[in-house]
Amino acid sequence: MTLRVDPDSPEPPFAQLHAQVTAQVAGGSLRPGDRLPPVRRLAEELGIAPNTVARAYRELEADGVLVGRGRAGTFVAAPAGRGEEARAAAEAAAATYARTVRDLGLDVDAALALVRRSMRG
Repeated sequence: MTLRVDPDSPEPPFAQLHAQVTAQVAGGSLRPGDRLPPVRRLAEELGIAPNTVARAYRELEADGVLVGRGRAGTFVAAPAGRGEEARAAAEAAAATYARTVRDLGLDVDAALALVRRSMRG
């Protein structure tokens, strides 16, 4: 994800961020589930006020582009109508995984460690 703020633009910085994130989601460079940088870190990187980033994130959440998950962070939202479908598919995959690791004799801690490692990429 690459975001830039042009201080000479007539468009306010929050609107520039909003437009860039929306374009990157629409273009596929940001996909559902991708985590965005924390507000303060992005503000520092861009040299703007944290409240500016927070406003862009809030408006993107209101538009359904992003979803905030408290301390876990801010993520690209699933497309409208796919949230429940994605959750159901993930639950089915988790149930299959649980059966498989149980059959292999792994304990819960080992199975969860494998999931955490896989989620990190």
